[in-house]
Amino acid sequence: MFDALAGAPLNHLLRASDWARKALQPHAGKVAVFRCLPFETRLRILDSGEVVPAPADAEPALILTLTPGLMLRAAARDDRVWRDVQIDGDAALAAVIHQLWRHLRWDAEEDLSRVVGDVAAHRIAESGRTLRRWAESGGDNLARSFAEYWTEEQPLIAAGDDVARFTAEVDRLRDDVARLEKRIALLDRR
Repeated sequence: MFDALAGAPLNHLLRASDWARKALQPHAGKVAVFRCLPFETRLRILDSGEVVPAPADAEPALILTLTPGLMLRAAARDDRVWRDVQIDGDAALAAVIHQLWRHLRWDAEEDLSRVVGDVAAHRIAESGRTLRRWAESGGDNLARSFAEYWTEEQPLIAAGDDVARFTAEVDRLRDDVARLEKRIALLDRR
């Protein structure tokens, strides 16, 4: 079921990007499995560079295993997520999938223009971009407010300057203790 759900929107993106289909064509016939337990999606790459659901008994060329947390990070476009994905199988295919994940984007404005026209689609898309920027800005402001509250008002976490000062003092104390031990050892020998 998830295979069909994943294949249709992915093919829509691939049909809009010749470079993406060309990147997948050398891997035609291969099956890629995407696991995020308890779910699994199996997709076979076609000669055209598009994908179709693969049968459950098809031998996978590549298995990408993600945790639910990694899925959320991937959805948020965190570039560091790929370091934590478990990759088993064809490294070249994994590199192509990583490239597609990084660069393949849905042009919602283009699809929307077919339904409501160019001007309305542009205005709707611009409103969406403005809303996204507002949400990001609000999230940043909220995080800064919590950090300030927890460091200044209700000290649950230490401020960066305090931590730096503390570690410098610990280093100085360690050095002083080492010097004192050497002096004691020298006095002991006399």
